[in-house]
Amino acid sequence: MVRVVLPQHLRTLARVSGEVTLDVTGLVTIDSMLDALETRYPMLRGTIRDHMRRRRRPFIRFFACEQDLSHEPPDTPLPEAVMTGAEPLLIVGAMAGG
Repeated sequence: MVRVVLPQHLRTLARVSGEVTLDVTGLVTIDSMLDALETRYPMLRGTIRDHMRRRRRPFIRFFACEQDLSHEPPDTPLPEAVMTGAEPLLIVGAMAGG
């Protein structure tokens, strides 16, 4: 099971509280995790990544095990601690402006 922490606005949209757990089969990558997330919570489709290009939206960031994974290729395996459920993957809404 992969644990995922969503930002508040996406938790509200998905009607969940706290973190979500996902059953991801095969190699756990950002793409496979997002596929599982969007399958379980279809209302999140298009909120984290663009539908057509399947790329991360500009103001969304991914963190795990104190590492910023936002600019990693989507097929990069997630850290072992995330794959085993020991650590969550954090999806964070980035802030901009001054």
